[in-house]
Parts: sequence; structure tokens; C-alpha cells
Amino acid sequence: MRRRSLLAASLPLLTLPLLPAFAHPPRQPDSAEAQKIIQEVTAFREKLAKAVKDKDFKALRAAYADNYTHTHGSGKLDNKDARIVSAMAGEPLIEAAPATELSFRVYAGPTVIVTGKSPILNVKEQKTYDFRWVCVYVTAKDGWELAVSQATRLPA
Repeated sequence: MRRRSLLAASLPLLTLPLLPAFAHPPRQPDSAEAQKIIQEVTAFREKLAKAVKDKDFKALRAAYADNYTHTHGSGKLDNKDARIVSAMAGEPLIEAAPATELSFRVYAGPTVIVTGKSPILNVKEQKTYDFRWVCVYVTAKDGWELAVSQATRLPA
């Protein structure tokens, strides 16, 4: 009898790991919410570009996610620290380059994927090339962060 009551008492505890499977998925933002989020990300992009141009170390540390990665057109991979070193050294970055063909995709979370095209100076060659790039912005406890980016050089 005691064994049966112990089993009955422990059954609810055994189902706890299953609860996340029944949780509702995050709600996709509606059109008005998406427009507001796009405005926020646009403002964040401007703030990040200013931090790059001003070599504002504190603002750069806050703007990039801790696990940030950037994949260069060459395939080279940068983490957050390497990207900040590049910004502080004044290297040309997509974050501060003029952009055209911008496209924003807003997802639940919210998470925003931005694609665009920018001219980037190749410092070694002293020649400017067009790059198509993608940046993924995520919300964090203190606001927006850049989580990942990738740039691909376009054929001449």
C-alpha cells in the first residue's frame, strides 16, 4: 500500500520534463509589430555604425553578442573579440559601411535577419569591392545585439 501511494505521489514529478513539449511556440509578430521592430533594429544598426566609426569600445562590447561570429568573404571566422579589435583598428566593416538593397525579416523572439549590399575597401589592395551580407539581430536583456554576420564578395 505504501509503495503504491509513493508511486502515485511521484507520477506528477515524472511528467514535468514533458511540459515544455506542450508549451505554446513564440508568437510571430504581426505587421505593425514587425514595423516597430524594424525601426528598432534600424536605430540599433545606426548606433553600432557610430560605435565602429567612433571606436567606442564600451558600446562595441555591448552591441555584439558574447557568442558572436562573423564569416569573412575569404572564409576567415572572427569572434566577438576579434571583431572589436578590427573595429578599434579602423578596418572597414560591413557594420559601418553604407548599405543598399536592405531587406528585413522579422521572426518570433524577436529575431531579425537583415541582408544588404555594401562597398568594402580591401585595405591590402586599396580597392573597393561590393559585398552581399547578412546580419542576425537578437534581443537580449539589455536590448538588441548582433549575433552573427557573414559577407560574400560579389564578382566584379
